[in-house]
Amino acid sequence: MSHSSVYPALLSHRFPADFIWGVATAAPQIEGAAFLEGKSASTWDAFCRIPGKVLNGDTLDIACDHYHRYEEDFDLLVKLGIRHYRLSIAWPRICPDGNQRVNQAGIDFYHRIFDALALRGITPWVTLYHWDLPQCLEEIGGWRNRAVVDAFAHYADAVVRAYAGKVTHWITLNEISCFTRMAYGTGRKAPGLREPEQVVNQTYHHALLAHGHGVRAVREYGGPGAQVGLTDNPSIPVPVSGRKEDIRAAEEAFVDDNIRVLDPIHQKHYSDRYHQITGEDSAMEKENDFALISLPTDYIGLNVYWGYFVQAGSDGRVERLPFPAHYPRTSSPWHVLVPQALHWGPRFVRSLYGADAIYITEHGAGYDEEIAADGRILDLHRRDCLRNYLREMLDTIEAGVPVKGYFLWSFLDNFEWQDGYQRRFGIVHNDFKTQQRTPKLSAEWYAAVIAANCLQ
Repeated sequence: MSHSSVYPALLSHRFPADFIWGVATAAPQIEGAAFLEGKSASTWDAFCRIPGKVLNGDTLDIACDHYHRYEEDFDLLVKLGIRHYRLSIAWPRICPDGNQRVNQAGIDFYHRIFDALALRGITPWVTLYHWDLPQCLEEIGGWRNRAVVDAFAHYADAVVRAYAGKVTHWITLNEISCFTRMAYGTGRKAPGLREPEQVVNQTYHHALLAHGHGVRAVREYGGPGAQVGLTDNPSIPVPVSGRKEDIRAAEEAFVDDNIRVLDPIHQKHYSDRYHQITGEDSAMEKENDFALISLPTDYIGLNVYWGYFVQAGSDGRVERLPFPAHYPRTSSPWHVLVPQALHWGPRFVRSLYGADAIYITEHGAGYDEEIAADGRILDLHRRDCLRNYLREMLDTIEAGVPVKGYFLWSFLDNFEWQDGYQRRFGIVHNDFKTQQRTPKLSAEWYAAVIAANCLQ
């Protein structure tokens, strides 16, 4: 068999010419400088200091020291051929008191960030909120208190006004369920509370209102060409077969699973199904809330890591299938590997809610790994995971679903919330003692994918 008969097959793995390739990070996970130049404590700064909440008592105090090392980090992005960079802005760095007072030192820091990116031809995609609520707002109830919505509105206005012209791609909030249910319901994330279900549903509602204010701020102050959307981490049921019954079951489960975020934003109200599911614990709303919540957006971001399999049961109900003991997963206990989620998640968002532009704003794999004696990190497991998911995403695009871009999580090994610094998601290894950055095999592979715009 000649080489010419083999290599052309790779053309079938090619992405659209205008496809966006990037990497993603978040301010609290990489910046460090947790109390420098006027920044106040976030809920995560406080949570880390509660014994037993974060592995090894790790804190965000230094993290990747990106606050001081962003120039070298951006140089590394250039070397890898990465031209789109998703980052977040730290609310307590901009508004240390939660609202009203704006910290000019914080404003200036992100001006330096955006100027450094522009100098290197890298486009920023900026998330307004990635879980780092100012602790002073938590002390008045956090997302349980509707006053936080007004505080977020002030913060969003200040940020969008400051960076209009330098930033044209905005994301309002990252993963609402993680800073609502997992923070106030399960206690797994900061501030680590276990509130009644009605309170949890109310935090969802306040988050939806904050999203609306983020959209409004970009429309009012973002300037020409500014675009905005939400990033969500939907629960993704995958039909176990291509039978129509199984696909319908998965679609029904998708709506139910995401009834507190995606459905109300797009349906412009809480549906009868929402009230059936939440019952007496439904969120309380005020007149005109949904005029704000349902403001039109330009795209939706999906963070896709895992999914689960369903089929239509013999009684017509959705049947969720359990994972067997040795089903593939990463070092993260929650992360079972279901590549088809990157097909069915965007497909359901398109079919149910008519999304015209979808970005995969996060996808990656977390493993407990260390640099080898020879200085290399041969993370073939991550490379394989990424490739399998991307192949499913390409099938989705070829099926006509408008997936416009993909941001790999994460650029650097960083602070991984309650898992501290043990769990590594980066394609670039970070030595947290020396802050030495070392690209892994997966970084080299991803750079090749970007350069060819084709799966390797």
